[in-house]
Amino acid sequence: MEKGEGGNQMPVTEFILLGFGNQPGLQILLFLLFLVIYVVTLAGNLLVVALVVADLHLHTPMYFFLGNLSCLETCYTSTILPRVLASLLTGDRTISVEGCITQLAVFGFLVTTECYLLGLPLVVMSYDRYLAICKPLHYGALMNGRLCLQLAAGSWISGFLACTILVCLMSELIFCGPNEMDHFFCDLIPMVKLSCSNTSQITPVIYTFSFLNLLLPFLSTLTSYVCVISTILRIPSTTGRQKAFSICSSHLIVVTIFYGTIMIVYMVPKSSTLRALNKVFSVCYTVLTPLANPLIYRLRNREVKEALRNAVRRSVTLTKNLD
Repeated sequence: MEKGEGGNQMPVTEFILLGFGNQPGLQILLFLLFLVIYVVTLAGNLLVVALVVADLHLHTPMYFFLGNLSCLETCYTSTILPRVLASLLTGDRTISVEGCITQLAVFGFLVTTECYLLGLPLVVMSYDRYLAICKPLHYGALMNGRLCLQLAAGSWISGFLACTILVCLMSELIFCGPNEMDHFFCDLIPMVKLSCSNTSQITPVIYTFSFLNLLLPFLSTLTSYVCVISTILRIPSTTGRQKAFSICSSHLIVVTIFYGTIMIVYMVPKSSTLRALNKVFSVCYTVLTPLANPLIYRLRNREVKEALRNAVRRSVTLTKNLD
């Protein structure tokens, strides 16, 4: 049946998320794997948030944004993985249409915000090094908390506005079958494909938003890398250059995984091969990136390690005093 001709059909009230297949042995293995990933992701990101809040030495612009990212990814992962774990454990793969749109709304808001926030630590590092090297006397006045709050608030507000527009368009769609979604969560494009409404208006909006919220932040991040490299090369200390390059290279790995896979999913025309790998790419930016971020370039930073050691020492001292 062509889209737009489904007016006489009964609307569906729930979707079936096909997930990763129906083999019992595979379901148990995937449940254990995703459970470990979820626990490690939550522990790593919440640890970063706690350290950034508690340690005064981490009250700097770059760590402010890293703390924002960790907070975002804690919520981001919790939007996807608990539902996946419940499905793998119970075998119940149904979700109501309203629940699906709600998950899409929260996920869309968080993933769009991450597209903007992910590049900000690098932008700030570049700006930080530029001011410290070229305008040291202006550093305190220009690199301040107000600017950081404005950049972070702009990212969260941009994500909310972009998501609100798309969800309003999605809520107008009618779903009248089939109701099987070949995905492990309620994603935008698979939902649009299941609609029997006329989707000719929403498709251009999806591509426009993908360009504005994916490609432009990605290009901005690449531009920041050029600035970072140029400022790093002007650092007189060899140790300082090595430290900056270490942070930069780690960040590049995460950025490549996140932006690369998400742009393939939303912006690249689908061949049969890409369509088959769609869920694999989705796992990369929804599951692996939040896991890798704190492990690759947050908890490895010297300042974070030192803050963690101080926290452990304080904890041990407090325990001894209580005993």
